Amino acid sequence: MKIKYLLPLLLILSFASLFIGVQDISPLDLFRLDDEDVQTLVISRIPRLLSVLIVGVSLSVCGLIMQQLTQNKFVSPTTAGTMDWARLGILVAVVVFTQATTLQRMFIAFLFALFGTFLFMKILERIRFKNVVFVPLVGLMLGSVVNSITTFLAYRYDLVQSLSSWMQGSFSLVLKGRYEILYIGIPLVVIAFLFANRFTVAGMGKDFSTNLGLNYNQIMNIGLFIVAMITATIVVTIGSIPFLGLVIPNIVSIIRGDNLKNSLPHTALLGAIFLLACDILGRVLIYPYEIPIGLVVGVVGSAIFLYLLLRRRSHAA
Repeated sequence: MKIKYLLPLLLILSFASLFIGVQDISPLDLFRLDDEDVQTLVISRIPRLLSVLIVGVSLSVCGLIMQQLTQNKFVSPTTAGTMDWARLGILVAVVVFTQATTLQRMFIAFLFALFGTFLFMKILERIRFKNVVFVPLVGLMLGSVVNSITTFLAYRYDLVQSLSSWMQGSFSLVLKGRYEILYIGIPLVVIAFLFANRFTVAGMGKDFSTNLGLNYNQIMNIGLFIVAMITATIVVTIGSIPFLGLVIPNIVSIIRGDNLKNSLPHTALLGAIFLLACDILGRVLIYPYEIPIGLVVGVVGSAIFLYLLLRRRSHAA
């Protein structure tokens, strides 16, 4: 897997994405666009493409960071409960701060996601039997409890319909002026790349990293901050997208190895390609209607996740 092969594939899918939709625009129309076509591209198609790319890159990087810090290939924002905590944060913001802006909801979701991720990490410290499958199961159980609380509050305050939009990710409502908060993920991905080697060392354990002169707690906090902030912005803007941060780092790890700094660019590119391919698939399967991206990624991602589980089991045997 080389970047010189991934970049052309990403460009081809990106170009194709601009011409898929209810409004019929073909590549030949680029030379004779009318006002309606220009508005469709500028207001809907281009923002949607940019949001897919940003989410694909940032969520895959989040998964890679979490797997490196926990030294567990099955940990991600999905299996650690980070997305569930972010949804609870949004619901609390809607209930308590009824006039909250999108940015304010994102901040509250970030606080909840950060707290939930820290809680997950603290629970891991107390677990003696750290089986590779047992650890994400703890996160899934914790996420299920949080999800139950969120659902209860949604029924209590008649917000079930709003909750469904955060439960099932979708790019169908992405328009100019409603997705720009996702740009927060770009500098966070850059920071992740700059701290990649330190994340690798921190993942080897507190004692080992401290002996090498690394501030273990500081690096862990930076990593969890990046994961929580990116997850919060995605859940607020798009909704939940399961398994993306889980399967992409694993695929790259199988091919490229476990060096975080070397695998980070490949993880980012493959994440964008995978999400963009799923988005295109969801738009063409029942055209002119659309399947939510959360459902498409959930089906494809769960199948890959099952394969990874069986593959690890066969290797262990």
